[in-house]
Amino acid sequence: MRILMIVDAANVVGSVPDGWWRDRFGATERLRDGLVPFARDGIPGHPGPAEVVLVVEGRARGVESLPEVRVESAPGSGDDHIVELVRAAPDRTRVVVTADRGLRERVEALGAACAGPRTVRQPPGERT
Repeated sequence: MRILMIVDAANVVGSVPDGWWRDRFGATERLRDGLVPFARDGIPGHPGPAEVVLVVEGRARGVESLPEVRVESAPGSGDDHIVELVRAAPDRTRVVVTADRGLRERVEALGAACAGPRTVRQPPGERT
């Protein structure tokens, strides 16, 4: 069974001061596109293939899914939506990509693993 990799878009986009605040939607699309290789290769400690879910909120709502990356717009809090996705898949290996300490605590209490934003900022084949 593929791992379930859930990415906190707002947290990961905001982890690099590259001007994302001028175009949050575009920055989220670039993140989505950069996640494609992870669907095939997974992340360190959790080899692929992976089901990749990018959770968006606010101005990033409306970013479309790709065949390799499902985009879900949180109806309210992105953190709450991520917790619900983790809770809905208790029989799977779940990895949440975020640096948000509060969110990490919530999903780890449900048995999910966590990885930081740097994990997905460089495609698997390009890591040094």
